[in-house]
Amino acid sequence: MVCLPPLILIARTLFAPMFQPLSLALGMRFVRAKRDNAFISFISATSVVGIALGMTALITIMSVMNGFQQEVRTRLLGMTAHATVTGVDGSVQAWEALIGGALSHPEVLGAAPYIDGQAMLSTGLEVSGALVRGIEPGLEASVADTAAQMVEGSLDALQPKSFSLAIGRGLATTLGVGVGDKVTVLIPQASVTPIGVVPRNKRFTVGGIFEAGMYEFDHGMVLMHFEDASLLWRRAGSASGVRLKLADLDRAPEIGREVGAQLGQEFWVSDWTQLHSNYFKAVRTEKRVMFVILALIIAVAAFNIVSTLVMVVNEKRSDIAILRTIGASPLLIMRVFLVQGSLIGFAGTVVGAVCGVALALNVTTVVPWIEQLFGANFLDPSVYLISEIPSLLLWSDVASVVLMSLGLSVLATLYPSWRASRTEPAEALRYD
Repeated sequence: MVCLPPLILIARTLFAPMFQPLSLALGMRFVRAKRDNAFISFISATSVVGIALGMTALITIMSVMNGFQQEVRTRLLGMTAHATVTGVDGSVQAWEALIGGALSHPEVLGAAPYIDGQAMLSTGLEVSGALVRGIEPGLEASVADTAAQMVEGSLDALQPKSFSLAIGRGLATTLGVGVGDKVTVLIPQASVTPIGVVPRNKRFTVGGIFEAGMYEFDHGMVLMHFEDASLLWRRAGSASGVRLKLADLDRAPEIGREVGAQLGQEFWVSDWTQLHSNYFKAVRTEKRVMFVILALIIAVAAFNIVSTLVMVVNEKRSDIAILRTIGASPLLIMRVFLVQGSLIGFAGTVVGAVCGVALALNVTTVVPWIEQLFGANFLDPSVYLISEIPSLLLWSDVASVVLMSLGLSVLATLYPSWRASRTEPAEALRYD
């Protein structure tokens, strides 16, 4: 016992006996007792409601941010690879050998070459910029879910030298084109013609339209066959790099380092956490900040218990004095009021946890109803990447919020309970 830290000794002395029958019975009796002062009951109800509302908001917001992060990550990785291998000069010549070397790593499930380049797409008077990516349709399925995101046409239309392309739905709407229409692709490379030097351009046929669910891809990406991209950019069969699919995307940095060491220093390996690191760091930071801000709501409501117990102590001075005269110790009195204050916090915590979990599980139903009711759109896809509010409830988040709420509630009872234990029977009964 002596070797235990002082705080643990104090906690055991105060809180362990709270669950003894006498402390619980007296504390619950004081909670159920009818009070002459209705204001005390109002403050108690306010504390319960405040804690419940704070917990509901905190659990819901954390679930929405978890869902937002998961949804964006899923959509990002639907169009991008878990890891990318490029040459130190930005190109890869023998990409077939590079794919073989990468697939020799047991954690690499798939590999496919790609060519990336910026271009302008033109159809009559409509012009829009886009990232053009050359892919091998047969290998693309091993690294991305592009084929599953096709809403019109098919990736099979991207055949060598067919000069067909697949574009995002948003870009197709902007250009006013559909499957079978012609699009002129202009790239920032010059060609010498009888009329002078002009940007290189080529007419392509729209062979498919995809919808990834992200503004970045649906409005700014074009896919074509690897060989067509190689001819357009005059790369002579070289690739910009090789995209990899990993067995465990959460271990992408570690696996990427292993693959890089295996391939040699002439190649550079980047993973999805590096390509989009700023976004995911911002989401994690925002989640922590929101937790702190909303936790303050719970803290304010919890410390309303201080006001409640102070008034209860003043109202129950004569009862405390009687208990003291029949042998109740100051520590017992303190435990009684600890029980009473903790029960108020416990009630608010239970109600808040139930409401928070229920709302978090039904956000995808409640939010569209509110949007329809007020005629508003909470998420602009051009700003927030997605257009619907997702939700992912993690029980670890619920547990942390519940423990924080209970801890704040118990902490708020300490001072009033100590004041009650200091009540002198003679002073309290002098005028009764």
